[in-house]
Amino acid sequence: MFICNIKINGGRALKIIIALLSIFMLIVFFISIYRIFFASGKFFVKDRYEASEITKIEANNYTNILQAVHDNPDSYLGMKINFVGYMYRVFDFNDEQFVIARDMLINDNKTQSVVVGFLCQYKDADKFEDGTWVNLTGVIELGKYHNEEIPVIKVTDLQQTEEPECPFVNVPDNTYVPTGGLL
Repeated sequence: MFICNIKINGGRALKIIIALLSIFMLIVFFISIYRIFFASGKFFVKDRYEASEITKIEANNYTNILQAVHDNPDSYLGMKINFVGYMYRVFDFNDEQFVIARDMLINDNKTQSVVVGFLCQYKDADKFEDGTWVNLTGVIELGKYHNEEIPVIKVTDLQQTEEPECPFVNVPDNTYVPTGGLL
């Protein structure tokens, strides 16, 4: 008969277990921090896209993409997009600036809407009147508006088109919070 006697030092084993648990907790902590600050895009058009391909934005996903690009513009810089909307300007825009806009319905009975869209820059924008429906192709870049960096579409092609059958877009995936007192 062979008997083996192993003596385990309780204090040393406890220290090893505590050290392993501490290392595990640190790893989980750093993975969580990474996911929160560096990989938490709310909506991704694609994880990767080819610089030469053009992403066609439809009315049903326009506000989701608009929100995602404004929330995390660095992920979309250089992306080529195509969209149909109307020309919308405010008093402080220069001759090359406009918003490619759509009206977003903000209540259930579809009686109230707000204008939403991307700020665009195009050298011949002044040739189009406000409210003109256009088919726009451009590249997402960073620009400044009121000294704040925002995503801006540098237009490469702009052509007048007909108003779409449904000119409205919906709120982005139940995340819209009305801020007006009349709602």
